[in-house]
Amino acid sequence: MSGPTLLGQHAPLPASPEEARLERVHNPHTDTNYTARFTVPEFTSLCPVTGQPDFAHIVIDYVPGKWLVESKSLKLYLGSFRNHGAFHEDCTVRIGKDLAVLLTPKWLRIGGYWYPRGGMPIDVFWQTGKLPAGVWAPDQGVPSYRGRG
Repeated sequence: MSGPTLLGQHAPLPASPEEARLERVHNPHTDTNYTARFTVPEFTSLCPVTGQPDFAHIVIDYVPGKWLVESKSLKLYLGSFRNHGAFHEDCTVRIGKDLAVLLTPKWLRIGGYWYPRGGMPIDVFWQTGKLPAGVWAPDQGVPSYRGRG
């Protein structure tokens, strides 16, 4: 795999996750275990049945191995779900699996905190293996949905 191709140039939002190109860069601290976090408070996708928009707060934590995800490619990849029809579970788990395949991290977890649709929020969680000993992975900081009560 060559280096990043999206940095420093105009890159339109891909039309779908299939068209998006996740990229990676070398981790300069492979000798150190640490947690990196991406927070996406305005993630959107489409309901595959109704075509109506679905909204989520996505939190991705990972302990890098040899690779880091290149953040511009991640932003474009996540934005490509805007016109993609899939259930909450599919979106959340797919993002986690795509990142795990790309990065081969020491550990990765994703939390998809979906806003209510049909009166019911759906939260989806996925992770690879166990957090390495001695690594701090803070709570994802997204409260359970409480409504207005």
